[in-house]
Amino acid sequence: MEMAAPHNQASSNDLDLLDRYWRAANYLSVGQIYLLDNPLLHEALRPEHIKPRLLGHWGTTPGLNFIYAHLNRAIRAFDLNVIYICGPGHGGPGMVANTYLEGTYSEIYPNISRDTDGLRKLFRQFSFPGGIPSHAAPETPGSIHEGGELGYALTHAYGATFDNPDLIVACVIGDGEAETGPLAASWHSNKFLNPIHDGAVLPILHLNGYKIANPTVLGRMGDEEIRQLFTGYGHAPLFVEGDEPTLLHRQMADATKQAIESIRAIQRTARDGRKTTDLPKWPMIVLRSPKGWTGPKEVDGLKVEGFWRAHQVPIANPRGNPEHLNLLEQWMRSYQPELLFDENGCLQPELQALAPRGGRRMGANPHANGGLLKRELKLPDFHDYAVKVPHPGGTVAEATRVMGQFLRDVLRLNAETRNFRIMGPDETASNRLDAVFEATERVWMESTEPYDVHLAQDGRVMEVLSEHLCQGWLEGYLLSGRHGFFSCYEAFIHIVDSMFNQHAKWLKVSRGLPWRRSIASLNYLLTSHVWRQDHNGFSHQDPGFVDLVVNKKADIVRVYFPPDANSLLWITDHCLRTYDRINVIVAGKQPAQQWLTMQQTATHCDAGIGIWRWAGTEVDGTEPDVVMACAGDVPTLETLAAVNLLREGLPDLKIRVVNVVDLMTLQPREAHPHGLSNRDFDGMFTHDKPVIFAYHGYPNLIHRLTYNRTNHAGMHVRGFKEEGTTTTPFDMVVRNELDRFHLAIEVIERVPGLSTAAAHLKQQFRDALIEHALYICQHGEDMPRIRDWTWPYGHYVATDTA
Repeated sequence: MEMAAPHNQASSNDLDLLDRYWRAANYLSVGQIYLLDNPLLHEALRPEHIKPRLLGHWGTTPGLNFIYAHLNRAIRAFDLNVIYICGPGHGGPGMVANTYLEGTYSEIYPNISRDTDGLRKLFRQFSFPGGIPSHAAPETPGSIHEGGELGYALTHAYGATFDNPDLIVACVIGDGEAETGPLAASWHSNKFLNPIHDGAVLPILHLNGYKIANPTVLGRMGDEEIRQLFTGYGHAPLFVEGDEPTLLHRQMADATKQAIESIRAIQRTARDGRKTTDLPKWPMIVLRSPKGWTGPKEVDGLKVEGFWRAHQVPIANPRGNPEHLNLLEQWMRSYQPELLFDENGCLQPELQALAPRGGRRMGANPHANGGLLKRELKLPDFHDYAVKVPHPGGTVAEATRVMGQFLRDVLRLNAETRNFRIMGPDETASNRLDAVFEATERVWMESTEPYDVHLAQDGRVMEVLSEHLCQGWLEGYLLSGRHGFFSCYEAFIHIVDSMFNQHAKWLKVSRGLPWRRSIASLNYLLTSHVWRQDHNGFSHQDPGFVDLVVNKKADIVRVYFPPDANSLLWITDHCLRTYDRINVIVAGKQPAQQWLTMQQTATHCDAGIGIWRWAGTEVDGTEPDVVMACAGDVPTLETLAAVNLLREGLPDLKIRVVNVVDLMTLQPREAHPHGLSNRDFDGMFTHDKPVIFAYHGYPNLIHRLTYNRTNHAGMHVRGFKEEGTTTTPFDMVVRNELDRFHLAIEVIERVPGLSTAAAHLKQQFRDALIEHALYICQHGEDMPRIRDWTWPYGHYVATDTA
C-alpha cells in the first residue's frame, strides 16, 4: 500500500495544531476528574463546581492523549485502519476525551452533545453515580480491552490482529503493566504473527517512571538496556523522550511515520512472496514522558509532575481548600480553553479537521465493535460423527477424539474466511484433538527442523505454553468479530481465573449497550480432568474452575458435563452457535463406555437433565426409594456401576437414575434461563426421598445450586474432596469416596429400613474396598473386575425401558 498523502517532515503549523488538539484532550480529561459544572471556565471556579468525590487517574492520561493525537495524524496521512488498546488501567479520561473530540462519543450517546451542555454532562458522568467507570470499559467507544486489570493489553492486541491483514492495533503498555507476568509473556506474540494474512501490532511502551507509589522497573532502566531487551524480543525500538512538548511532537511524528513505513515494508515483502530467513523485526515505540505531564508541578510544596503523586488525583481537595481550588483553575486555564472551543462549547473547526473520518476514527472503527464484522461460522452436521451405540455401554470411545474430528471439519469449512482458530497451551494432541491436524497445522513462524511435525506459518491452531496468552489471543479474536475454541487441562485453567472474570464482566455490561453488537461465545473445553489425572498426581487434580464460573451472571455462563462422546458432539455444536456467552465443557479424553445413541442424546442434551429409565428400577406410577444422580463422565460411570451392584444385591429396591448434562438446570428457573421449574425439579428428585448425587467437582457447588429446592435436605453429594496423588484411576474415586462401593453403601445407609436389612451387602462392599487397596499396592493397577466392568445390558434388557 502507498501513502495516501505526503508525510515527510511535519510542518510547524501541523505540530501547533496537533499540540492544541492534545491540549483539548488534556483539558477534557482534567474536567472529567474534577468538574460538575462551569465546563469552559466562563466564570471563576467555585467549590460547588467541584465533584464531592474525586475519582480518576491523571498520571498516565496526558501520555495516552499525546499518542492518540499522533495516531490520528498517521491515520489521515496513511489512510490507516487502526484501533487503540489502552493498557494503563485507568486511562478512561483520555479515551473518553478523544472519542468525544473525534465525534464518535456524541454519535453513540446523543445526550452528550458537542456543546457546552454536552461538556457539562460529559464531565459530570465520569466516575459518578449513574455515570461511567474510570477506565476504558465496554461503555467506551473504540475499546475492546477492559482497563480494570493490568497485564492483558498486548495479548488482546495480537488476538485482534490475527486474520485481519489490513488492521493495525496500536497498543499502549504502561510501565506498571509491563511488570506483570502475562504482559511479559505477551512480547512473544510477535513470533505467531504472519505478515501475509495477519495485521500488525504497534506496541507503544509508555515509560512515565512510576506506579501508584513506587518507581517502575522498566522506567529506571536505561535506553540501551531497553533497546537490548526489546531487540531480543524481536522488535526494533524507536525512542521518543523528554518533557518539552514541541520537541516531543516532532520526535513522535517522525517515530510514527517510521513505524508505519516499517510495518508496510514487512508486509509488502511477505505478501509479494519474497522469502526471508529471519523473523521480521517489528517496530515499537518507547515513549518516555513525565507522569502527570502538563499537570501541577507541586502541590502543598510536594513534587507532583514526574512523580507518583500524579498517579491519581494530583490536587486532592479543591472543594474544601481555596488554595487547591485556585491551583486547579490555573492548571485548567493553562490549556487555553478559549482557543480550543468556541463560545458554544464546540471544538474549533481547524481542530475538528485533525480527526479521521467515519470508520477510520479509532472510536468508530468496526473492529472495536466486532459484532459488526462477524460472519456466521459454517458447521458440519454433527450427526455425521456420531458413535454407534447398540445399547448402553455397548461401545467404547474417546469423547474428545471424536470431538477433534468434528473440529477438523469446522476448520475446513471456514478455511477460506479464516475466522476460526483453536487455542491451547501445547495440549491439542494430548487432549486427543489431533484430528484437527488433518485440516491445518500449528502456527509457527520461527525456523523448523526436518523432524518437526504439524508446524506451518499459516496454521490455524495456536499453541504456546501460557494459558494467559491463549485466553488473551482468543478474547481479542472474538471481540474483533471471529470465532474460536480453547482447550486446556482442567487444573490449569485456573491460571486465567481473573481473565475469565474480566471477560464475563465485559459481556455482562456489553449486553446492556444497544450499540455493542453480539460477538461469538468464548468456548472452553476442560479435559485431562481431575478423575483421569492419576498419573500426574495431586498438582494436576483440581475441578474448581466451575465454582468460579457459576458466580457470574446467570445469562452469561453455561457449564456442561457430557457423559459420553455423542453428548459432547451435541454440546460442541450448540456452543459454537451461541453468542455473548461463556461456555465451559468438561469432558474426559480416555477410552470410556458410551451410553446414548445420537437420537437419545439430542433429547437428553436439549433438556439438559433427564431420567435414564434403562438404568433404574423404578416402577411406573410409584415413587422411587432413592434417586441416584450424576454429573460428569466418571461420576456417571461410577453411579451406573453402583446401580448395578444394588440391582443385583437388592432387586426390590426402586432406583431412579438422573443424569445432569447442563449444570445450570439445577438452579431455579428464576435464577437461570436453563433452570428447572420447582415443579419439574420436585418431579424428578422427589419431595423427600434420599438423593445420592455423584458430581464431578467440589460437592458444595451442588448444594449452592439447589439450596432452596424442596428436597435439598435430602441431597447427599459426593465429589472431589481434595484427596489425590499419583495412583490408579479407580483409586482416585475411592480416595474421594465417589466410587461405586461408597455410593452403594450410602444408598443402604440413607434408604429407611435398609441399614439393618442390607447390612451383609454393606459389609461386602467394604470388603471390596479393602481388597482394592491391597491389590493396587501389589500390582500397580486396578483389579480386572473394575477395569473391565461394563454395563450388563443383556441382564436387564427385558425389563428396561430405553
